[in-house]
Amino acid sequence: MRIAPQVMMTTEQRAQLEAWANGRRVPVRLAQRAKIVLLASDGRTDIEIAAELGIGRLNASRWRGRFIALGPAGIERDAPRPGRTRRITEQKVKKIVQMTTQESPLNATHWSTRSMAMAAKVSETTVRRIWHAHGLKPHLSKSFKVSNDLHFAEKLEDIVGLYLDPPEHALVLCCDEKSQIQALDRTQPGLPLKKGRAQTLTHDYKRNGVTTLFAALNTLDGNVISQCMKRHRHQEWLRFLRQIDAATPQDKVLHLIADNYATHKHPKVKAWLAKHPRFHMHFTPTSASWLNMVERFFRDLSEQQLVRGVFHNVPELVLTIDKYITQHNRDPKPFVWTARASDILAKVMRARARLDKSQSV
Repeated sequence: MRIAPQVMMTTEQRAQLEAWANGRRVPVRLAQRAKIVLLASDGRTDIEIAAELGIGRLNASRWRGRFIALGPAGIERDAPRPGRTRRITEQKVKKIVQMTTQESPLNATHWSTRSMAMAAKVSETTVRRIWHAHGLKPHLSKSFKVSNDLHFAEKLEDIVGLYLDPPEHALVLCCDEKSQIQALDRTQPGLPLKKGRAQTLTHDYKRNGVTTLFAALNTLDGNVISQCMKRHRHQEWLRFLRQIDAATPQDKVLHLIADNYATHKHPKVKAWLAKHPRFHMHFTPTSASWLNMVERFFRDLSEQQLVRGVFHNVPELVLTIDKYITQHNRDPKPFVWTARASDILAKVMRARARLDKSQSV
């Protein structure tokens, strides 16, 4: 008759096993293994342990032996399992990654799972798994533009400084125009959202005119000063500056962040600003309008009102925009800028270095 080996343990080991056996946040299987070993150390046989815990005798025998051989570590972690032999070699994986990132198929600008599977002579599932493991998404692309402004660093530090440490007794306003907003009417009525079907809109539309939204976002409280106009010349910009002047406390200094659009630097605009010394202009670097936080507000406006909107004429479009901004100003929430100028500058420098390297190849 086979006799199970005796389990011997130190005081520290017993305390550890008891903590596992009684712990509320311990995995169930670890707690069960600890109970098996504790019962075994009390002289219980594998059959008795199995009957008390409702498990198989071989299960009790296995964890008794694992503890005798490896101690608490033997029951804390499962033994490595061999699994199925790998059919895709590491060299093959590297080749697929290299093809995905550095080559293109003969008849397309980017790879699909099917074209890569045919070229690499593997299954689509394998390609999909490799791409997922390496974070590759060839079907997606993003637009970008690295600013070549010679004074990029100075302008960046100036604007980010206004966001992170605004001057006392002053307001920081992010200003810009959202031009050519089209009043689009669909050629047919769409179908509403229902279970199992998304809302539908016709792919074609009728243009019923355009408007331009002038907006100034207060970085302190998120409030927006706005006005829709037919055009966006320096005359309209001056009209909007006068609106800002009337809508803000006269004892506050105003720091306006805007892009390098020629309208903002027209001689008549400069003359008006010279007569209103509380206005201070800060221009974003060339090709860096993303530094202007009002662009974030424009994105929300587009997604929530304009993209799916149906407008029969320009006044209807303007009324929709005005209602949206009025509702926004009832409970405004400011956008919080968190990126430091040094981090942005380092990222831009890396992008420039990569571009220079790719152009030299």
